[in-house]
Amino acid sequence: MSRADLSAPQGRGEQGDRPRTARTRRTAFHASLLRNELLTTFRRWRTLALLAVLAAVPVLVGIAVKIETGDGSSAGPGGGGGGPAFISQITNNGLFLVFTALAATLPFFLPMAIGVVAGDAIAGEANAGTLRYLLVAPAGRSRLLLTKYATVVVFCLAATLVVAVSALTVGALLFPLGDLTTISGTQISFAEGLGRALLIALAVAASLIGVAALGLFVSTMTGSGIAAMATTVGLLITVQILDQIPQLHALQPYFFSHYWLSFADLMREPVYWDDLTKNLGLQALYAAVFGSAAWARFTAKDITA
Repeated sequence: MSRADLSAPQGRGEQGDRPRTARTRRTAFHASLLRNELLTTFRRWRTLALLAVLAAVPVLVGIAVKIETGDGSSAGPGGGGGGPAFISQITNNGLFLVFTALAATLPFFLPMAIGVVAGDAIAGEANAGTLRYLLVAPAGRSRLLLTKYATVVVFCLAATLVVAVSALTVGALLFPLGDLTTISGTQISFAEGLGRALLIALAVAASLIGVAALGLFVSTMTGSGIAAMATTVGLLITVQILDQIPQLHALQPYFFSHYWLSFADLMREPVYWDDLTKNLGLQALYAAVFGSAAWARFTAKDITA
């Protein structure tokens, strides 16, 4: 056998290894890009302050309910269910503080936090003069935008879990824990109640992916992080106001906030899935529409900063 015959298979192997090596390097680079973006986002004082405010809401609600019911009465006016959903059940079972805290933070605090992080994702880099240097890396605009969006989605999950864990901790410290009574009146075990709480937290986090895409799109429209954050939060408030006007009932099912509180259906027996699936579908639609708009804007944008 000639030397050429011996070397030929080795040459083909080296050629076949090169694409795999290149793919491995690209994968490692993308993972590193996402990791660095996550670390940068979660190390910012602004992000930590937002998470601290979210964690404080269940503490304040729990203390207020404890003080209000110190004489043995039930929470809410006349012992009824006044205030956020599930609040009248907190004194019987501290796990209901998780559901109450999520219901209290979802209309404003959670979307505001997401709007701040998403609005600053691109505009903040442009304002700081670092966006142009990020694009010098081989990630490209599309991958950078996708990484930014993935970071905001991770923040959605983290923010929701911070509220849930804070509420669970405060509920366990201030109130008894045990079997739960669902909205339908049936009894479920505490373990199943914890599972429902986790599902509810995931549903709330998924309810915010449309806001994340909207904020990212706004962030590509301006070079000012403050302007992008203010515009995103302003849009959130405007949409929720419009969602309360009876004359707009025909349009309201298409507002991204319309089905936010459908997570309460996870506390029914059996679970009602209609509004939950409508909410997830609507959020996916908003994510697709505004994500595509953000991509179209960002890939064609003249980066000068």
